[in-house]
Amino acid sequence: MPAKTLLTVENIDFAIRGNPILQNITFRVASGEIVALIGPNGAGKSTLVRIVLGLLRPHGGRVWLQPGLRIGYMPQRLTVDDTLPLTVQRFVTLGTRVPRERVRAALAEVGAIRVLDSPIQAISGGELQRALLARALLREPDLLVLDEPIQGVDVNGQYELYELIGNLRRNRGCGILMVSHELHLVMAATDHVVCLNRHICCSGHPEHVARDPAYLELFGIEGARTLAIYHHHHNHRHDLHGAVVAERNRDG
Repeated sequence: MPAKTLLTVENIDFAIRGNPILQNITFRVASGEIVALIGPNGAGKSTLVRIVLGLLRPHGGRVWLQPGLRIGYMPQRLTVDDTLPLTVQRFVTLGTRVPRERVRAALAEVGAIRVLDSPIQAISGGELQRALLARALLREPDLLVLDEPIQGVDVNGQYELYELIGNLRRNRGCGILMVSHELHLVMAATDHVVCLNRHICCSGHPEHVARDPAYLELFGIEGARTLAIYHHHHNHRHDLHGAVVAERNRDG
């Protein structure tokens, strides 16, 4: 069965006080596809995400969403006041009524079941990102929108989170729109890359984009060659608390 289009962004323009922020942005996301928005700070990536979510109105162009589309959103960063008594269970259900069993299932799916009853302020950066992802999954989304999903996560945790995102795509069949600065990981975890710097510099399959002159100019030739496609292979992984967990021999 061919993948169905979930989101189409067509010729989007956006400006603030006459200063162009986005110009003529066009791309699509289909079911079962991971599309990554990459670009330097100030490129307009988060603004584009807000337009996709309907939080900002573009000055030109349009955003089309498949009728009835359910979107799960994971924000770039979140700060919870230390004086606010919130457990992870309570946090991920803010604004919605969800049975505890569903919360447990969502946290288990992202590998964070152990923090279910922990204070949200007491968990690590990696645990917080997984809790945010679980919160997005509670919407049973057709499309996941992830704005810098590995913000504040160490290197081992970054790899684990990208692997988890790939598994969610495969297991759920949802489309994923992801914003990231982490070129060395995102280029290996993505089906389609949109390289943004207020306009689309280049787009396509990661291997194609990594050789595009516009990409090399934007990120620096040597740096882009080094970081473009990174394949991570090892025989262990790390749990949420940093402990090493051996992988089973896949050939055995």
